[in-house]
Amino acid sequence: QAEDGNIEYKLKLVNPSQYRFEHLVTQMKWRLQEGRGEAVYQIGVEDNGLLVGLSEEEMRASLKTLRRMAEKVGADITVLREREVDYDSDVPRKITEVLVRKVPDNQQFLDLRVAVLGNVDSGKSTLLGVLTQGELDNGRGRARLNLFRHLHEIQSGRTSSISFEILGFNSKGEVVNYSDSRTAEEICESSSKMITFIDLAGHHKYLKTTIFGLTSYCPDFAMLVVSANTGIAGTTREHLGLAMALKVPFFIVISKVDLCSKATVERTVKQLERILKQPGCNKLPLLVNSDDDAVTAAQQFAQSPNITPIFTLSSVSGENLDLLKVFLNILPPLTNSKEQEELMQQLTEFQVDEIYTVPEVGTVVGGTLSSGICREGENLVVGPTDDGKFLRLKVCSIQRNRSACRVLRAGQAATLALGPFDRSLLRKGMVMVSPEMNPTICSVFEAEIVLLFHATTFRKGFQVTVHVGNVRQTAVVEKIHGKDKLRTGEKAVVRFRFIKHPEYLKIGAKLLFREGVTKGIGHVTDLQAITTKENGLEESRGPGQLSF
Repeated sequence: QAEDGNIEYKLKLVNPSQYRFEHLVTQMKWRLQEGRGEAVYQIGVEDNGLLVGLSEEEMRASLKTLRRMAEKVGADITVLREREVDYDSDVPRKITEVLVRKVPDNQQFLDLRVAVLGNVDSGKSTLLGVLTQGELDNGRGRARLNLFRHLHEIQSGRTSSISFEILGFNSKGEVVNYSDSRTAEEICESSSKMITFIDLAGHHKYLKTTIFGLTSYCPDFAMLVVSANTGIAGTTREHLGLAMALKVPFFIVISKVDLCSKATVERTVKQLERILKQPGCNKLPLLVNSDDDAVTAAQQFAQSPNITPIFTLSSVSGENLDLLKVFLNILPPLTNSKEQEELMQQLTEFQVDEIYTVPEVGTVVGGTLSSGICREGENLVVGPTDDGKFLRLKVCSIQRNRSACRVLRAGQAATLALGPFDRSLLRKGMVMVSPEMNPTICSVFEAEIVLLFHATTFRKGFQVTVHVGNVRQTAVVEKIHGKDKLRTGEKAVVRFRFIKHPEYLKIGAKLLFREGVTKGIGHVTDLQAITTKENGLEESRGPGQLSF
C-alpha cells in the first residue's frame, strides 16, 4: 500500500479504542488531503493488498466506525461497490469499497475540467446537454440547443465556439444538474464536486479554436467522443493526437449506440483498441460494461495515464449513461495538494482567454489563474501591449462558475471584472501579473520541435501559427540550428520571431504550431528577453549599438 495517494486499505474497524480512533481520524484527514478532498477506503483488505474479506457483522461494525470517523472530520461517505471473496470458510465474506468526500475548508467545491473532443457530428454537444440538463435527447438535437452560443450554431447544428457546461455531484455521489429548474448558483451551492465541461468544436475549419481550448484552458482530462455508426473518421485522429501531444489524459465515449447493431458497435470498439495499442499511442484500452468496471476504471485511470477507459452509450435511449456518471463522480484530481500549494506561493499570474463587455459592470476578462492567489480589489498589471508595455489595473470582483467568489487560487478558472478599463487595450494571450514580478517578454525565442507532418521541407523564412498556452500568433522561422531544412519526423532547435507584437512566454512551456497541413510540437528552450521599465519600453541592447 502506498504511503501517499488517496487509497487506504483497512482489514477491519470493529470497536476501536479511543486512542486508535483518534489515530484513524488523523489518517483519514491525511488521505483526504492527498486526494484534494476525496479518499477511497477498501475494507476487508490487508495492507499488502491481500483480499481477506469480512463477515456480515464485522462489515456492518466497520462501516459504522467509518461513518463515525467521517462525521468527525465533516465528510460524507458513499459505498461504491461490494464483492464476495472466495475464502476457505463457510460464512460468505465480503470486501467493500467506500468513497469518502469532504470539500476542503478553503474552497466551495472540488473542481475538475474536462475538454470534450471528437469529430463533427459525433454527438459531443448532445451528450453534454443530456448530462447537464438531465433529460434525454429526442434524436433530432433538442438536448444541445441550450449549449449553443450563436445563432449560426443553432441553424447549422455545429459548435464553432468554446462553451462551458457544469455538472455537479453532491457528497452522496448523486448528480446535481439543471433539471428541477435549478440555476447555476444553486448547482454550485448544492454540489461538493463540480465538473466543468469545455465543449470544443469538431469541424475541421474550427481547428484553431479547438487547439486554443486545449492549450489555454489547461483541462485535467479530455473526453473523446466517437460516433458508433461512423467509427474513427475526420478529425478524430487529429484530436487524439492533440490530446497526446499536450499530454492530457483522455477517455473515450462511443455515442449513438441506439442507431446501429451490436456488431457495428463492436467493430468501432475494435477499431479504437487497434489504434490505441499502436506503438505511437501505447495505451491500454479498458471497456466499461458495469458499475464495477466504472469504479475500477476511474481509479486505474488516475493512477496510470496509460489506461484508456472506453464507454459505449446513447444520449437518446440513455443506455449506459449512468456508468459515465459513476466514473465522473469518482475521478480524482490529477495534481496532489502539495503541488497546488507550491503554485499558490508564487506570484500572481492570470492568463487572459476571453474578453467581454458587460453592461453596468464594464470590461470583464475570463481565463485561468496559473499561479499565486488573486483577491478582490487587488492591483495587477496587464500586458504586453503592442509596444511591449504593461498597464496597471484593479480587480473589482471575481466570479467562478457563474457565482461570486472572493479569492481565486492557482489552477482555477474564473472571470474578473476590471471596471472602467478600456477594452480595446486588451487581447487574448495577455497575462495579468503582480507588479513586482517584472515579467519577461520577447519577440524572438527558441524551441526544440518535432515536425509531425509537412508536405515538403521546412526551412528558414517559413511562417507558422504558434500556440503556447493562451498565446497564439504567426511567427517566422529565423534559423534552424545545425540543419538547412527539416523533414517530417525530424527534431531540431529552431529560432522563431513573432510577426506582430512581443508576447509573455516561459521557458519549458509546451508549444504547438500549424500552417495548412504542417503540424509540429515542442517546448520553449530559450528567450531573448526585452526588459520593460515602468515608464515605458527600454530594449536590452548589445555592445556596439548606438542609443539615440
